[in-house]
Amino acid sequence: MMKDENQSSQTGTVFSEDTGGGGRLYNPYADLYGAADLKSIESVYRLPTKPEHLFPDEAAVERRNLSENLTYYTGCGYLSGAAFGGIRGFGEGLRSREEGDTLKIRVNRLLNASGHRGRSTGNTFGILGLLYAGMESGTYYLRGTDDILNNIMAGLATGAAYKAAAGFRTAAIAGALGGIAAGGLVGAKQFSRRYLAF
Repeated sequence: MMKDENQSSQTGTVFSEDTGGGGRLYNPYADLYGAADLKSIESVYRLPTKPEHLFPDEAAVERRNLSENLTYYTGCGYLSGAAFGGIRGFGEGLRSREEGDTLKIRVNRLLNASGHRGRSTGNTFGILGLLYAGMESGTYYLRGTDDILNNIMAGLATGAAYKAAAGFRTAAIAGALGGIAAGGLVGAKQFSRRYLAF
């Protein structure tokens, strides 16, 4: 009896009737009052079946613009670097403890090491994200296409620009590593979208 009530309440909330407006009808009060009368507009909401945009021009945009790229990559870089550096600093704080330390000193050492490493690594990754966002948007505007080659070129340029002050050989190695990393990340993203269901 309970199973039948659950099934009826779940199937009674969303109606599969074709409404002709590009959506499906939804009654939020179906569990309270039973099956709704579809002719009663007051108790029915239309749910969208595709993404909604505030302005019609946004629907035609298929990629982020430069300012969105700067915000996204810099923020993701800083947060991931801070998390990675914080974990690394926590491990260093654990390894540097001494025999006569009290609990307060150990906790203070852990917090100092985590904060120091997290801050510096977060800043480094944030700068890399900032450079990468500019390079990726620049290659898109120069080439006029959006493919994996833009990401590889942006990775090459980001690594080379980041290590440019260390000399030509170091910049070339950093550029190659940046291109490989960018291509690998984009390839993994495309593979997960195509073959892995989340």
